[in-house]
Amino acid sequence: MRTLSGIQSSGKLHLGNFFGALQQWIELQDQGEALYFIANWHAMTTVRDATLMRSLADDVAIDYLALGLDPKKATLFRQSDVPEIAELFWYLSAVTPMGLLERAHSYKDKTAHGIAADLGLFSYPVLMAADILLYGSDRVPVGKDQVQHIEIARDIATKFNALYVKGYDPADPEGKKRGNVPGILKLPAAFVQESTAVVPGIDGQKMSKSYGNTIDLFADDAAVKKRIMSIKSDSTPVEAPKDPAATPIYPLLKLFATLEEMNEIDRTFREGGQGYGHYKQQLLELFHKRFDAARAKRRELEHDRSYVNEVLKAGATRAREVAAPIMAQVRRAVGTS
Repeated sequence: MRTLSGIQSSGKLHLGNFFGALQQWIELQDQGEALYFIANWHAMTTVRDATLMRSLADDVAIDYLALGLDPKKATLFRQSDVPEIAELFWYLSAVTPMGLLERAHSYKDKTAHGIAADLGLFSYPVLMAADILLYGSDRVPVGKDQVQHIEIARDIATKFNALYVKGYDPADPEGKKRGNVPGILKLPAAFVQESTAVVPGIDGQKMSKSYGNTIDLFADDAAVKKRIMSIKSDSTPVEAPKDPAATPIYPLLKLFATLEEMNEIDRTFREGGQGYGHYKQQLLELFHKRFDAARAKRRELEHDRSYVNEVLKAGATRAREVAAPIMAQVRRAVGTS
């Protein structure tokens, strides 16, 4: 079982990245082969400063390691260190229908929030498909909002296989029936952890760097406190019952709290008697309890950049080794080798 996933290096890692992705990654690195990458090419849709681009990619690598990704168990690499991704991106672009990309929810959502409607953003799902299909990935841990991109990757892979693999039947992608052959590009499956598929930001929308509503994992103590204390809430009096759906405080607490702690939170929400400030303070304490060890580890890694670079270099070498036989088949199929 091969697992593949990545996170954009377009800003600092936040709670949504951890609970929506990294927490799963850490668990999955003990289950088969795992490849995790820093999606710095994807970040170019919003980051246009070279110095910042390098810094953000380095920061994400340090964050991954501090949070528990183990290079002895998982392959960690920068997207831009694997040039085969760009090559496969072009081959896939040549067979991807425009209508498929026009239906992408992420493109519509991001342009609605003011991100420039350029080709990089429009073709994002094709690059994501190349990321996934290059390694013959079996499963891709994603948030619920990214499931459509996995479906698009499957559609593109099916189109490519149908065009270039003689004997391929889209109804039998693994070629199990007599007379059929498997596709060159394996169809991946989305792996969604339903309980944390969408993490709310401080304004109640999905937590996203694009929306500026994040709680960063490695911000300094004062910045973390300021963000948590600014979480959206209504004017319900302290003594009155609270509606869990009226504030992102409740679902954020649910990510951290034990069953016993959550039972008490439920009780006081139903009965009243606690103000939102109380819950924000509780969330702040739970945040530090969960992440202070990783925050300390990150400070150590910041002073050992040579180790981080060695991990990324070795990871890119391993990723290219995995990709090589697949790319050889792709090149032969399309006639570029």
